[in-house]
Amino acid sequence: MMWNKQLHELARDQHQAGPGTNADWLVNPEPYKAGIYRGEHEDEIVISNGLISRTWRLQPNAATVAFDNLMTRETIIRGVKPEATVRLLGVDFPVGGLAGQPDYAYLLPEWVDSLTSDPRAFRCTGFDTGRTKERFPWMRNQYSPVSPWPAPGVSLVFHYEPSVEGLWGVSINVHYELYDGIPLLSKWLEISNHGSNQVKLESFTSELLAVVEYESPVETPDRWEYPNLHVESDYSFQGMSQKKANRTTHWVPDPDYKTQINYDRLTPVLLESRPPLGPDQWLEPGETFETFRTFILVHDSTDRERKGLAQRRMYRTLAPWVTENPIFMHVRSMDPAVIREAIDQCAEVGFEMVILSFGSGLDMEEEDPAYIAALKELADYAHSKGITIGGYSLLASRTISPEHDVVNPNGAYYVHSPCLESHWGQDYFRKLRAFFEQTGFDVLEHDGSYPGDICESTDHPGHTGRSDSQWRQWKRISEFYKWCRGQGVYLNVPDWYFLTGSNKAGMGYREVNFALPRERQVILSRQNIYDGTWEKAPSMGWMFVPLTEYQGGGPESTLEPLSEHLDAYDAHLMNNFTAGVQAVYRGLRLYDTEETKRVVRRWVDFYKRYRAILDSDVIHVRRPSGRDIDGFLHVNPALQQKGMAFVFNPLDQEIRQTLELPLYYTGLSGTAMIREQEGELRSCELDRNHRVQVQLSLAPKSMTWFVIEAP
Repeated sequence: MMWNKQLHELARDQHQAGPGTNADWLVNPEPYKAGIYRGEHEDEIVISNGLISRTWRLQPNAATVAFDNLMTRETIIRGVKPEATVRLLGVDFPVGGLAGQPDYAYLLPEWVDSLTSDPRAFRCTGFDTGRTKERFPWMRNQYSPVSPWPAPGVSLVFHYEPSVEGLWGVSINVHYELYDGIPLLSKWLEISNHGSNQVKLESFTSELLAVVEYESPVETPDRWEYPNLHVESDYSFQGMSQKKANRTTHWVPDPDYKTQINYDRLTPVLLESRPPLGPDQWLEPGETFETFRTFILVHDSTDRERKGLAQRRMYRTLAPWVTENPIFMHVRSMDPAVIREAIDQCAEVGFEMVILSFGSGLDMEEEDPAYIAALKELADYAHSKGITIGGYSLLASRTISPEHDVVNPNGAYYVHSPCLESHWGQDYFRKLRAFFEQTGFDVLEHDGSYPGDICESTDHPGHTGRSDSQWRQWKRISEFYKWCRGQGVYLNVPDWYFLTGSNKAGMGYREVNFALPRERQVILSRQNIYDGTWEKAPSMGWMFVPLTEYQGGGPESTLEPLSEHLDAYDAHLMNNFTAGVQAVYRGLRLYDTEETKRVVRRWVDFYKRYRAILDSDVIHVRRPSGRDIDGFLHVNPALQQKGMAFVFNPLDQEIRQTLELPLYYTGLSGTAMIREQEGELRSCELDRNHRVQVQLSLAPKSMTWFVIEAP
C-alpha cells in the first residue's frame, strides 16, 4: 500500500510497556515527548508520549485498535468502532473502523486480524504526520506567559474517501494531535466537497470510543459513574463551569456490548463527541467544513486534587492566554473626569487595567464619530499611564425586536435574546470590531455571551432554520473571540469560551451575595475562591468587590466611604491577592485617603512581589467554615519559590494550632526551607508522604503565610 514506505520510515514504539521514567508528569513533564511510531504489527501506527498511546490498524481500513493509559498500565478501550460517522444524503456513514469483533467486553490482539471493513464506510487512503499547529493567532501582551503556542506535540492525519457511489467527490480528513508532557490528545474532522454539486452535512460524530466501564451494576442505578476520562470540546456555552457548558460529550449505551453485566444493557460506556443539534450545513463545490475539536484528558488517579491539577494543566496547555492575569478596576461612570481620575489612581497604586463597567453607560454599538473620538482620547490617556482600558457590552440577555430575537417555542435561555445570525446580530459584531479598531480599546467584558439558543426563524440571513441555527450562532461568536485573541483584546466572558480565546470567567460567586453585610462577604468570598479553583487556575476566574452599592445591599454591604470600612476593604484585597485571583473592584475610585491608598498599594505590591507563585496552582488544604482556620497552598516546582501557603483565622480569638501542609506538588522531597512571612528560612523535614507540619499562632481576624523553597 502507499503508506508502507511511510510506516517503514517510522521508529518502533518504545512506550508500549509503560513510561520509561519515574518522573511524575505533573511535577516534571519534560521526559514525556510526543512521537509517532510503527506498531508491533506491520500495518499499525502508534501515537504516544509515554503517558498515553493510541494505536491504529491500517488494513483493511484504518481503525483504533488500542488506546492505553501507560501511567496505570490499563487499557482504555474494549472494542473497535468507526473513527467517526457523518450523515450525508440522509444516511449515516462510518468513517474508517473495522467490524466483526466477537465480544465487546474486551479486545484481543488476535481478533483484530480477522476483522473486516464495512462496505459502506469511508476507506482510508493514506496518512500524514507532522507537528501541532496553532488553532488561531494569539497576540501576546505584557501579561502573557512564556508558554509556547501552539502547544508542542505531534499531529497525525488520516485521509478517507467514500466507498459509496453517490458520495464521489467527498473526502474526509481525521486529525489527531498529541501533546508533550500531558496525557492529552485532540481530534477533529475536515469534510471537503471536491465534486460539482453541493452536499449537505446533516450531522457528525467526530469521536466514538468503546470505553472500558467504570462500574458494572446488575441493576440500573439512578446515577452512573462514568469512565475516568475528562472529555470536552471548544463547542461549549451556557455555563461558567465546564460541566454546565459541555455540550458535546455523550456517554451512551453500546448496542454491540451484549455481555455486559447490567441486565438492561444501559451501561454508558460508548463515548460519543457530537453536537446536540445539526450542524446541517451545505458544502458548496470546493468548500471544506471543519468540526469543533474534542479534547480527551486521561487521568491516572481518582484523587480530586490530582484530577483538578490535570484539568488546569490542560487549559494552560491548550489556551495559555488564560494565565494572563492583570489587576483591574471597574469604573461605573462615563464622566471623562471620573474615568481619568480612576486611571490616575490605578497607575498610582499599581493596578493595570480599567474597564468601563456595566451601568457606566458605555455603548460599544455607537458609531457617532465624535463619540468614538472621545473614547480614543481616553484610551490614549490610559495608555500614556501604562493602563490597559476596555469596557462592557451586553449581548444575549436582552431583547431587540421580534424581527431579530430568537424564535423558539420554548423561549431563550435568558427569557429574551437576539439571534446572532439575524441582521441585528451580524451588525452587532461588525460594530464591535470597528469599535476596537477605531478607539484603541484593549478589553472587552462581554456579558450574556451566546448561550446556545436555538432559533427557528427562516428569515434571518445567517441561518436557514432550526437545525443549523445553533452551529451558526456559535460560529459567529467564537470567530469573533478568536479575532479578539489575535488582536490582543483581553476577554472577560462569563461563559466557558476559554478554548476559543477568552481569558477569564466568574470564579463562581453569586452576585446577590455582595448585597449581604460586609463581614459575611469576606468568608463567602474565600469559600468561592476555594471552591472555584478545583477546575480553574487562579487567573481563570474573577471575584467581586462592591466599592459602591450593588444589588441593593445598602450601606451595610458597601465599602464607600472606603476609609470608614478599611478593615473590610483590606480583607477583600487580602482574600483576592493571596489567592492570585483578580476581582472586579467596582466603583468610582480605589482610594479616598492616604491611609486607604497605602492599604491598596500594600496588597498590590505584595501580589507583584510574589506574582509568579501566586498565579500558580492552588492545593486545597482546608475549606473556610467561619469556625476554624482555613487555608490553601500555591505550588510550582519550576520556580525558586516552590510553594506559598496562606492560613486565615476568621475568629474573634487567637488560634494556636499545628497544620499539616502537603508539599508533594512543590517537587520537594526530604527537606524544605520554610519561612513564615518575612522571617528567616529554616530547614524542615518532610515525611514519607511529602508533608510537613507548621506551628500556627494566629491573632484574631488575621492571616499568615509561609514561603517554601528548595534547600
